Amino acid sequence: MKRSTLNSEVIYEGIGLHKGENIKMKLIPNENSGIVFKRVDLESGKNEIELSIDNTFDLTRGTNLRNQYGAEVYTIEHFLSALYIMGITDLIIELDGNELPICDGSAKVFIEILEKVGTKEIEGSILNPIVIKEPISITLGDKHVIGLPFDGYKITYSIKFEHTFLKSQMIEFLIDESTYKKEVAPARTFGFDYEIDYLKKNNLALGGTLENAIVVKKDGVLNPDGLRFEDEFVRHKMLDLIGDLKVLNRPIKGHIIAIKAGHALDIEFAKLLSNI
Repeated sequence: MKRSTLNSEVIYEGIGLHKGENIKMKLIPNENSGIVFKRVDLESGKNEIELSIDNTFDLTRGTNLRNQYGAEVYTIEHFLSALYIMGITDLIIELDGNELPICDGSAKVFIEILEKVGTKEIEGSILNPIVIKEPISITLGDKHVIGLPFDGYKITYSIKFEHTFLKSQMIEFLIDESTYKKEVAPARTFGFDYEIDYLKKNNLALGGTLENAIVVKKDGVLNPDGLRFEDEFVRHKMLDLIGDLKVLNRPIKGHIIAIKAGHALDIEFAKLLSNI
């Protein structure tokens, strides 16, 4: 596979999920630099944050990066998921805040932004895929991620909640661009109504609304338009997993099975993949 970047620059502005501030994001084509987030609101020379598994931190509610100088960028997983499926390996992302716009809570808007300008291959550059040749796995309590050999990229995902409305869901897809755009990208992030007060008191989800997240109540969802898929919750978890594994910035060949996983376990599994 050849490395790839965008054809031209593109700008998008939107609200950040946690601080609730307007974020301006400028995507700049670049060759053979990898994925680099640049905080233009911070001191030059210390404001670039490389997409690297070594830079991940605080994975409780999202995937976040921090460089050696303390510059941080939060909630990157939806954007990374879109980058993976579009095959983009080299890009500079300028931000005037510490998180990415949440858009509608899915990867759909990011896909549309990337498609607007299109991508181009970088001549003379080759990126070797990560090929799972034998079973690997990681477990934390009742959470599991397993990797099996497979000629392609397939993900099976299962979730289970002790909740009156959201209980168990499972889904499996062969991950290609067409399937992802139709079946995975539109799935939105979600949370529970009883979490809202806690999050707000801790200065989290200040930008969260029913326009950019599903809020689950005891007998359904608060969103007036309902769900985009009956199993939208597990689809979004698959979206997150694809984005989290993008920290390796390499295509993956194998069958990944995730059971009740999340960002922290995804990144631990990425560490296993990085050693292949």
